[in-house]
Amino acid sequence: MPFLFCHAAAMVISNVLHAFDISHISTFAVFVWFALSTVGAVLFYHFVKVSASGKGVLITGCEAPIAWYLAKKLDDLGFTVYAGFNVPIDESDEAKILKEETSGRMKCIYLDVTSEKTLLEAALFVAEHLPHGATGLWALIHCAHWIALGELEWIPFGVLRKSLDLNLLGSLRLTQLMLPLIRRANGRVVFLTSGLSKVPSPVRGIQCATQAAVETFAACLRQEMRPRGVDVAVVAAGEFSPGNSWLNETELREQAKEMWAQLSAEQKKTYGEDYYEAAMSSVDKYSKEVADIQPALRVLIDAVTRTFPMARYTPVTAKEKIQIFLAEHLAPSLYEMLYTPARK
Repeated sequence: MPFLFCHAAAMVISNVLHAFDISHISTFAVFVWFALSTVGAVLFYHFVKVSASGKGVLITGCEAPIAWYLAKKLDDLGFTVYAGFNVPIDESDEAKILKEETSGRMKCIYLDVTSEKTLLEAALFVAEHLPHGATGLWALIHCAHWIALGELEWIPFGVLRKSLDLNLLGSLRLTQLMLPLIRRANGRVVFLTSGLSKVPSPVRGIQCATQAAVETFAACLRQEMRPRGVDVAVVAAGEFSPGNSWLNETELREQAKEMWAQLSAEQKKTYGEDYYEAAMSSVDKYSKEVADIQPALRVLIDAVTRTFPMARYTPVTAKEKIQIFLAEHLAPSLYEMLYTPARK
């Protein structure tokens, strides 16, 4: 498409120059000039980076591996990093290790996104400890997640509420509190979500719902903030990138047992323990699969360091890309024939 535009523009300009006898340059020469200019502009747009000096970045969910490594990498690049943990710092081994392995710019803070008190305290701390000469906060990166697995009828309402509070409402409230600082710095807001948020899947319904809601909110926020010089990016990573950092096998089994114990006798009879075990075992990959978080880590860093970040990054595998494409473009009945287990 860009080269078709270059060709059309070359023909118009060349004919105008000839008509007014200004120049007799060939259409091909004008096309080459336009093509080279377009390629140069694209390369400049893609590679230009910001200076890390004097810029602060707030990251939530640093108890998870992907956010922990992101905080460390950004500190290595020279950013002042505020690493948020969902437990008090003196109770977090991850926070202690991060502090030991990074520079004096690293600031580990207690940040429970479901607690209004800790959100306000974190916002005040960041405002009072901005880098020297900084007018505001350069970036806010939402990595805090909590996963709830199970079919809807199995999940207690308290678990549904916690999932919404932590995965959706907490990130919205923190963004609301930090936007004045981000606007002052003409910074950006980055949301880590799942590339499969729009892919229907049994047992992952509440997770898909919260991640899709975050993406929709980010798209609206991007339009609201564009006139004010604030960028909003979404990193829709593969399912294993954040998955194995949320659950281990023990937590998965404990969650399954608690949900089964809370089901009524009628529900247990309807579903049967064998079906329930098979359904919950289908998500064992979240705790056993070895994830490659490097692709997601690279694009998260790019979203922070690039002068003009992309609106959406999708560091997913080829298999996941195919499934996402089919889910979005196939008729639901056809997609379900390929990916949904047959009814018994």
